[in-house]
Amino acid sequence: METVKPLLIIRTAWLSGIVAMCVVLLSSGVFTAASAQNIAGQAQIEKTFPHSSKCKRCHERVYEEWETSPLAKSIHSPAFRASLDAYLNSSMGKDKALCFRCHAPHVREFSEHAQLFIDQTKTGDPSMDGVACSQCHLIKQVDRAKHPPEPKYEIGGKTLYGPYKDFVQNLAHQSMESSLFEKSDLCLNCHQSVPSLTNLGKTNDLLGSWDQSRSVKAGKECQSCHMPQQVGESANGEKKRKIANHSFPGRIGKLRQEAAKVDLQTKIDGEKTTILVKVQSLVPHNLPATHPAWAAVVLHVDIKGKNLKTVFSDKRVYGRTYLDAQGQKTIFDFEAVKVAEDTVLKPEETREETFTFPTPKDTKTFDVDVALSYAPLDGPASFLQRVEAESSQGSQDPVFQPIEIVKRTENIPIRK
Repeated sequence: METVKPLLIIRTAWLSGIVAMCVVLLSSGVFTAASAQNIAGQAQIEKTFPHSSKCKRCHERVYEEWETSPLAKSIHSPAFRASLDAYLNSSMGKDKALCFRCHAPHVREFSEHAQLFIDQTKTGDPSMDGVACSQCHLIKQVDRAKHPPEPKYEIGGKTLYGPYKDFVQNLAHQSMESSLFEKSDLCLNCHQSVPSLTNLGKTNDLLGSWDQSRSVKAGKECQSCHMPQQVGESANGEKKRKIANHSFPGRIGKLRQEAAKVDLQTKIDGEKTTILVKVQSLVPHNLPATHPAWAAVVLHVDIKGKNLKTVFSDKRVYGRTYLDAQGQKTIFDFEAVKVAEDTVLKPEETREETFTFPTPKDTKTFDVDVALSYAPLDGPASFLQRVEAESSQGSQDPVFQPIEIVKRTENIPIRK
């Protein structure tokens, strides 16, 4: 009997929480049949996919890393809530589970509770997980024959999967080594295809020809960059060893500074100056990955003359422009039926851009500032206002700010 005490404690705490929630709702007079159904539904879901807070008790370091990651905000972000509303209010919104197949993939096992996922998301502070521990570590295999690839979950048992042979035996769950956790296949369900690409007859175009890249041919997987190895403990008190980082660096985090580099050449020809900028993508997938559909990377060129006054500015935008069924531009994947323009940087591609401008006058030198950044959120005014209203930070939400990838500045002498 001694070995089951931790599980009994967890089960008792979980049941106590459900009872407490019912008491609060009853006392407030808002307890309805729908409330009871939602509570029962959430209890059933979390029995199958334990909440990340339970994992934190033994895996505190991993939890703290994950908590800072974009995955932890998969159903929390204002932009997702606003986009979800737009989808549900559209003619395409009949499949209520569609968005959650990536943003809370365990909906696949509980499609009858899709409305619960919606209701939780709309609160702005859902008590349910989106993409957390269970949503990955219960994956037993991935069916690559499906488009997008489909995860197969191990449910009804107590086995969690991971990449390590020397896992520590414990009383909370069984562990099993799986090579899947060191392969890109694990990530493809959510990061290879989105609704727009399916509508357009494309199933492998979100990342581009990533599997043909030099990086992949050299043996790199998604985890090589987005779950880099570090030394630490996976579980509290465990012997330190090489383990994977769970903050999932990418657009957010220092990893983006390794995503590209820029070089420039300046040619002054009398009153005309030409700058050739080479933008080299260093990643084995499209830059940017084009979901959400407003995702873009922008190359800004600024020329500063006398007294550092800006005398010329120009830019290039790398992304996709989608059209809806009426031929109008749309930022929503679910509305896209046609690609109007595609300037995405392909895997490991080098793009050359030429900028021509009048040679700055009344100065012996001028500065060239070149910056490559992820673009801030863009779209219809009504959508942007909705995102701003949904965010606790309002217009200061990071989603409205550019995120610098790389910057280059040169001072150019003018020889006469």
